[in-house]
Amino acid sequence: MVQNLVCTPELDESLDPNALAIVLRLENTEYEPEQFPALICRPSGADSVVLLFASGRIVITGSPDLDTAEETFAALQDEVTDLLTVD
Repeated sequence: MVQNLVCTPELDESLDPNALAIVLRLENTEYEPEQFPALICRPSGADSVVLLFASGRIVITGSPDLDTAEETFAALQDEVTDLLTVD
């Protein structure tokens, strides 16, 4: 029985974890680059934890199934893409 998937999608863009920590609601994120090089995001209403690296690599963990992981990634991708395209 699968209880926890770990997925590693990538965005086609580099990320600024400092800026994302502010915009993605501080109560749902942690970013301490001295401790760990990724922004840790806990999307509200999701069981998953998302790690966002400056390189654009993402790790989604804690998803009970692939559909949930894909939904989490799609929602996050939309939000991050909107932030990247705002001038």
